Amino acid sequence: MKRPGLLICLALVLLGFKAQAQQALPDVPLKDLKGNAVRSGSFANDGKPIVISFWATWCKPCIKELMTIHEHYADWQEQTGVKLIAVSIDDSRNVNKVAPFVNGKGWEYEVYLDENSDFKRAMNVTNVPHTFLLDGKRTVVWQHTSYNPGDEEQLFEEIKKVAGKP
Repeated sequence: MKRPGLLICLALVLLGFKAQAQQALPDVPLKDLKGNAVRSGSFANDGKPIVISFWATWCKPCIKELMTIHEHYADWQEQTGVKLIAVSIDDSRNVNKVAPFVNGKGWEYEVYLDENSDFKRAMNVTNVPHTFLLDGKRTVVWQHTSYNPGDEEQLFEEIKKVAGKP
């Protein structure tokens, strides 16, 4: 009698993980580096994969991750058409540091500011770095928190799957 109950619980847990991984992209207000209003719901990439990376100027693992991806980004774009969007969670005290920081690093990503943490909360981000992979329909299909050297290889493998590339 205990087995059916255990199987039902396991099925519900697995469905919960599947539902969490397949969340739709919320539509919340952000700003670009020039202070212009942008909505996260406008993020698009012509049906190709999108990577959204939540980061902060004070987060060393975030910077390592984005710098490592930067080294491979042109190749990744050529192979899969992926677009990376970096979302800074720096608050109003540090937000003025973001644009000079990004320009100094030479990142060619789209970078947005989430000063009030609206997007961060909508995406259930608790710690940075937190990286999401969206499919061509802008649905979250994979996510990863923290960064260790080599994590970018797993990310690229997931991007290739979403892009339908071997």
